[in-house]
Amino acid sequence: MITVNAMGENCPIPVIMTKKAMQTITGPETIEVLVDNEIAVQNVTKMAASAGGSVSSEKLGDKEFKVVIQMNGAVENKVDEEETFMPDTRSNTVVVVSSDRMGSGNDELGKVLIKGFIFAVTQLDTLPKAILFYNGGATLTAEGSDSLEDLKSLEAQGVEIMTCGTCLDYYGLKEKLAVGTVTNMYSIVETMASAGKILSP
Repeated sequence: MITVNAMGENCPIPVIMTKKAMQTITGPETIEVLVDNEIAVQNVTKMAASAGGSVSSEKLGDKEFKVVIQMNGAVENKVDEEETFMPDTRSNTVVVVSSDRMGSGNDELGKVLIKGFIFAVTQLDTLPKAILFYNGGATLTAEGSDSLEDLKSLEAQGVEIMTCGTCLDYYGLKEKLAVGTVTNMYSIVETMASAGKILSP
């Protein structure tokens, strides 16, 4: 594994450091990039993905993020660095998730669909500003959820992951919250009211 420590560096430095590391590999390799801001996560992710890498990201703590890039071999196509710099990739869209399944009918199918829905959100060109979880949706941000990896990746790229505290209490999950923050109904209403668009599965 190659580790790129870009903590304390502002873009374009993390992108340049990562690109240089990518250019040194000759076969399958994992590159771990450490940065301290969400914009760097977004820019490194975009550059690595455009170079053919499989990318995941995670928020480790306050101002501490990790981007993991899986490369199958040497980088063939040169990436235009200018294309990787952007002020933000988040829109004013808010995603609202009120259940641990999507649609009605078969519950098992519904759970497969909600997992696919959250993964699809990670693939959007423009990420949402926030994702709100309440009622049964609160279980998706707790330990044991199949969507934690995708949600942590979204959080690392600056998407606010907010879960209703009353709902976590009701399901006995407040101590098992694994991603994002606990919120209240006033904040949920305020976030929805200020959204440019609301997306609900």
